[in-house]
Amino acid sequence: MEYTVIDAHSHLWLKQDARVDEKIIQTIDNGKSIFMGEIRQMLPPFMTNGENTVEIFLSNMDYAQVSAAVVTQEYIDGLQNDYLSLVQQKYRKRFLCCGMVEARTSGFLKHAEQLVAHGFKAIKIPAGRLIMHNKRVFLNCDEMMQMFKMMAQNNIILSIDLADGAQQVSEMEEIIAEYPDLKIAIGHFGMVTRPDWQKQIKLARHANVMIESGGITWLFHNEFYPFTGAVWAIKEAISLVGAEKLMWGSDYPRTIVAITYRMSYDFVVKSNLLTDEEKSLFLGLNAEKFYGFSNLVKLPYIKNMSE
Repeated sequence: MEYTVIDAHSHLWLKQDARVDEKIIQTIDNGKSIFMGEIRQMLPPFMTNGENTVEIFLSNMDYAQVSAAVVTQEYIDGLQNDYLSLVQQKYRKRFLCCGMVEARTSGFLKHAEQLVAHGFKAIKIPAGRLIMHNKRVFLNCDEMMQMFKMMAQNNIILSIDLADGAQQVSEMEEIIAEYPDLKIAIGHFGMVTRPDWQKQIKLARHANVMIESGGITWLFHNEFYPFTGAVWAIKEAISLVGAEKLMWGSDYPRTIVAITYRMSYDFVVKSNLLTDEEKSLFLGLNAEKFYGFSNLVKLPYIKNMSE
């Protein structure tokens, strides 16, 4: 069976240069980065200059038959708004790019308004990074709530990755109750593999909330392909909120250091634990509807030389 495939969680950057909790994240060479005191393989080693560009991603998408992608952001990469604005303008049919504000300090509401005026249709909050060693920014603080009100009024999607477990679930409940028209996509599949991950999933029982699986292969990296534990987690989430509330995401490019881009979703295609309808909804149909993608490209399968 052929599936419409849309990636609901990916990343692009030209250069990593960031700080998280006063620790440095910085591109070096051959796909490596200084990451909070150690050297990590941030990109595949053939991406030698450290640039995670849209052209390389499009090549991966075409090969893996991924029709479209949501490009989100993370503080560990630094704000990429300028680059993502260019990506959005150049490849409107293939990408929906999220703007990102510096929510770790006050004054971000004005920046959010500027991003919306500039044409961004979604804003990303890496909420787990708001719990810092010396302070915490609450998701239901006054400035956050003002921003969410502005977003709801302008039909701007909130893309958000929560801290492990239920640490921020009550704050999210307050936001959802106050702004039931605010469309919300919760990432990293609720930080599945961490205790109480189901409490994040259950937020999708609200009509305006979806769950996306960006990073699920990272979270199940110890068991590796074909990630049977991840499939069982998807089945559990279906039992909690329904298949129509879940979306596939890759967390490209970090996850393709360990696996290929196609492998980040074909473990779902090849699993016999999910029905064809569940696979279709999860892999693309839910994201197509939620994010408003249209006129999706049809990509042919290209045989490998090893076949």
